[in-house]
Amino acid sequence: MRLIKITGWILISILTLFILFLLFATFSDYKPAVKEIISESAKPDTIRTGEKISCLLWNIGYCGLGREMDFFYDGGSQVRTSYENTLRNFSYIKRFLAENDSCHFILLQEVDIKSKRTYRINEADSFDRALPNHHAFFALNYKVKFVPVPPLSPLGKVNSGLLTLAKYLPGKCVRHNYPGDYSWPTNLFMLDRCFMVNRYPLPNGKEFLVINSHNSAFDDGSLKIQEMQYLKDFMMEEYGKGNYILVGADWNQNPPDFTSKTSSSELKYERFLLHSIDNDFMPEDWKWIYYPSIPSNRNLKTPYDQDSSSLTILDFFLLSPNLRKLRVKTLNLQFEYSDHQPVLLDLEIIDNASSIE
Repeated sequence: MRLIKITGWILISILTLFILFLLFATFSDYKPAVKEIISESAKPDTIRTGEKISCLLWNIGYCGLGREMDFFYDGGSQVRTSYENTLRNFSYIKRFLAENDSCHFILLQEVDIKSKRTYRINEADSFDRALPNHHAFFALNYKVKFVPVPPLSPLGKVNSGLLTLAKYLPGKCVRHNYPGDYSWPTNLFMLDRCFMVNRYPLPNGKEFLVINSHNSAFDDGSLKIQEMQYLKDFMMEEYGKGNYILVGADWNQNPPDFTSKTSSSELKYERFLLHSIDNDFMPEDWKWIYYPSIPSNRNLKTPYDQDSSSLTILDFFLLSPNLRKLRVKTLNLQFEYSDHQPVLLDLEIIDNASSIE
């Protein structure tokens, strides 16, 4: 009888602690506004029409997903890499960004600020200081005081988000919260997806919008649908005003007309519902820009293997009809420092949209 009572009290204690933890997670849950102004300036830089603009896009995998890593959520076994590997990835990525400081815009995803998984390195601040000629704009999309999975080695505290580094000072930078969410209590420990918009005046009275986005990954597809429609509505409204729109994103989807032949191996994504964006999602004069010959993402079920890893393209650009692509190239780093690879784009702002080829 005594053993039964002790066992009962233990179970009650565990249940009580679990309930208290859920209450703590619920009341401390990050609840971003639908729109949040990150920066405003009364004296923004004006970008000239006809100007050639360069842009670098890279999901840096929070400097913790180098070639040696697999990841438990992709079917692997590891939770985080070693401090030495994290520091190696971080040091290379910071140096890479500094060496590419000629880019007018650098759009990064999965940038950590003092998270457990990246040994509390403030990556956003370090990248900002490494590019003194750029303005830095950061938007949180993953803020959880304690992520309890996996149970034996939990992720713990996570602060992460989008970082845009821009040579030009915008009139306004705004975080836009994507609609849709996971059900409770899963939503307490998942990302709050968003896109960030920098607005720049043009001499013709219109605006050039630079959008940095990171769309949902591990969902049943319903969140992606809501996010894509929300982004489309926003873009079409802005383009209807005569504005110019550049989107650089980790879409967690393939570009339209993409086939698995573009990858170097058969796709083997398990918890990740991967498909291509519909060909008619945007009007046909909008341009999806990617480099088909080199994959931009690898699956994390296993460490990177050149012959067997599943590779695909998730990182690419979207241009409104009044912008012209000049050059695009994915840089093949053999997934040494991140599970994504950087993509470079040169484009031109056209004053007369009818002149676009």
